[in-house]
Amino acid sequence: MKLKKYYLFLVVFFFVASIILSQQETELYKKLKSFKEVESITPIKTDTSFSEGYQIMIFQKVDHNNPKSETFKQKVYLLHKNQSLPTVLALEGYSADFNRPYELTRILQGNQVLVEHRYFGQSVPEKLDWNYLTVRQAADDHHAIVQLFKKIYNGKWISTGISKGGQTAIFYKRFYPNDVDVAVPYVAPVNYEMEDRRITKFLKTVGSDECRKKILDYQRAFLQRREEIMPLLMQDVEKQNIRLAFDWDFLFEIWALEYSFSFWQFGVAKCEDVPLPSADAKLMFEHMKKVSGYSWYTEQGVQQFLPSYIQFYKEIGYYDYDLEPFKDLLVEVKDGSSIFWIPEKLRPKFDNTLLKDVSEWLKSNSNNMIFIYGELDTWSATAVELSGKTNALKMVRKDGHHGTNIRSFDTANKELIYSTLEKWLEVKIKK
Repeated sequence: MKLKKYYLFLVVFFFVASIILSQQETELYKKLKSFKEVESITPIKTDTSFSEGYQIMIFQKVDHNNPKSETFKQKVYLLHKNQSLPTVLALEGYSADFNRPYELTRILQGNQVLVEHRYFGQSVPEKLDWNYLTVRQAADDHHAIVQLFKKIYNGKWISTGISKGGQTAIFYKRFYPNDVDVAVPYVAPVNYEMEDRRITKFLKTVGSDECRKKILDYQRAFLQRREEIMPLLMQDVEKQNIRLAFDWDFLFEIWALEYSFSFWQFGVAKCEDVPLPSADAKLMFEHMKKVSGYSWYTEQGVQQFLPSYIQFYKEIGYYDYDLEPFKDLLVEVKDGSSIFWIPEKLRPKFDNTLLKDVSEWLKSNSNNMIFIYGELDTWSATAVELSGKTNALKMVRKDGHHGTNIRSFDTANKELIYSTLEKWLEVKIKK
């Protein structure tokens, strides 16, 4: 029996080794290996529509303005079909923990270069200097990567990203407008200020009066019934063996305040699903957990997303909470600002120079860009505003939320997106 197991182990070992060796011997692998910017190349499993896939660590300057800058390694996932096909540059706004094809990669049946954002995941400098976590430095990262991969891929280039990744795609297009042929950001807000007041206005007008009242009544009841619901939260936290980053009462109040934003953003529940104020406490808790989970408030969650909050409060903008309807029920939350996510010693001074610049640039220069939004998504409150001076398309999915994508549109609008891509990219899309 032991000999059989040993023999099976050898068979599996040599089979895996042969796969790795065969991939190492491809022309693509050799080309990648020849780049001085590439620190390591690891073959990865891909679906059958791609011939090769790699996780690549690329050296980047921490400060692109300093020729003598220290470097860090940035993670890139490459999915390869053919060097002459369109290449989708998928920009993550956070960490990149997967190598799945983006929607546009499927639509265009092309290659994909997926980039993890600096200061997230494995793409973090040894010395964590927050001064170099800027939109412009990230755009410089992406420019360097595109210039490198254009030595391989000579077809059309398309940038895309979702949510903060969509913002990243917009900012990259702003600073390097000629790097890609087309940009398609999904559900990407373009804020005007540190905490954009358009979001509060949106939450007061979205949906029906009846639905908004039901949401408000639920939020107030959740806070009023704190003594009943808090033990359920405590039990759930203990059961999952996680550590929260905030005091119980502060977390409980912020959680309730966040509910309306999450309800419209994610669309995981309908208005008829919102519990009545008299509902069972367990139902109240489980509904809140479903619509607005509390993983964000754990020590791990706060640490994971800290770089994004620093970006939001440095130059990208975010949102706050309207405390007025809840003042009589709040004990710990005294200020509606969301800057509580950032430790006081790390809180940056906000500069809206970038937002003003990008907003103005988009009005006159957003050519060959398609913006995808969901009508009911809270982040659509600060969607891009176009002037009509460019050929850009702003596509808003009726009743859509933050998960809105191209395939979720009706046939006519989907065809408009496809035909526009075909025209700009000079390709034929198989539908």
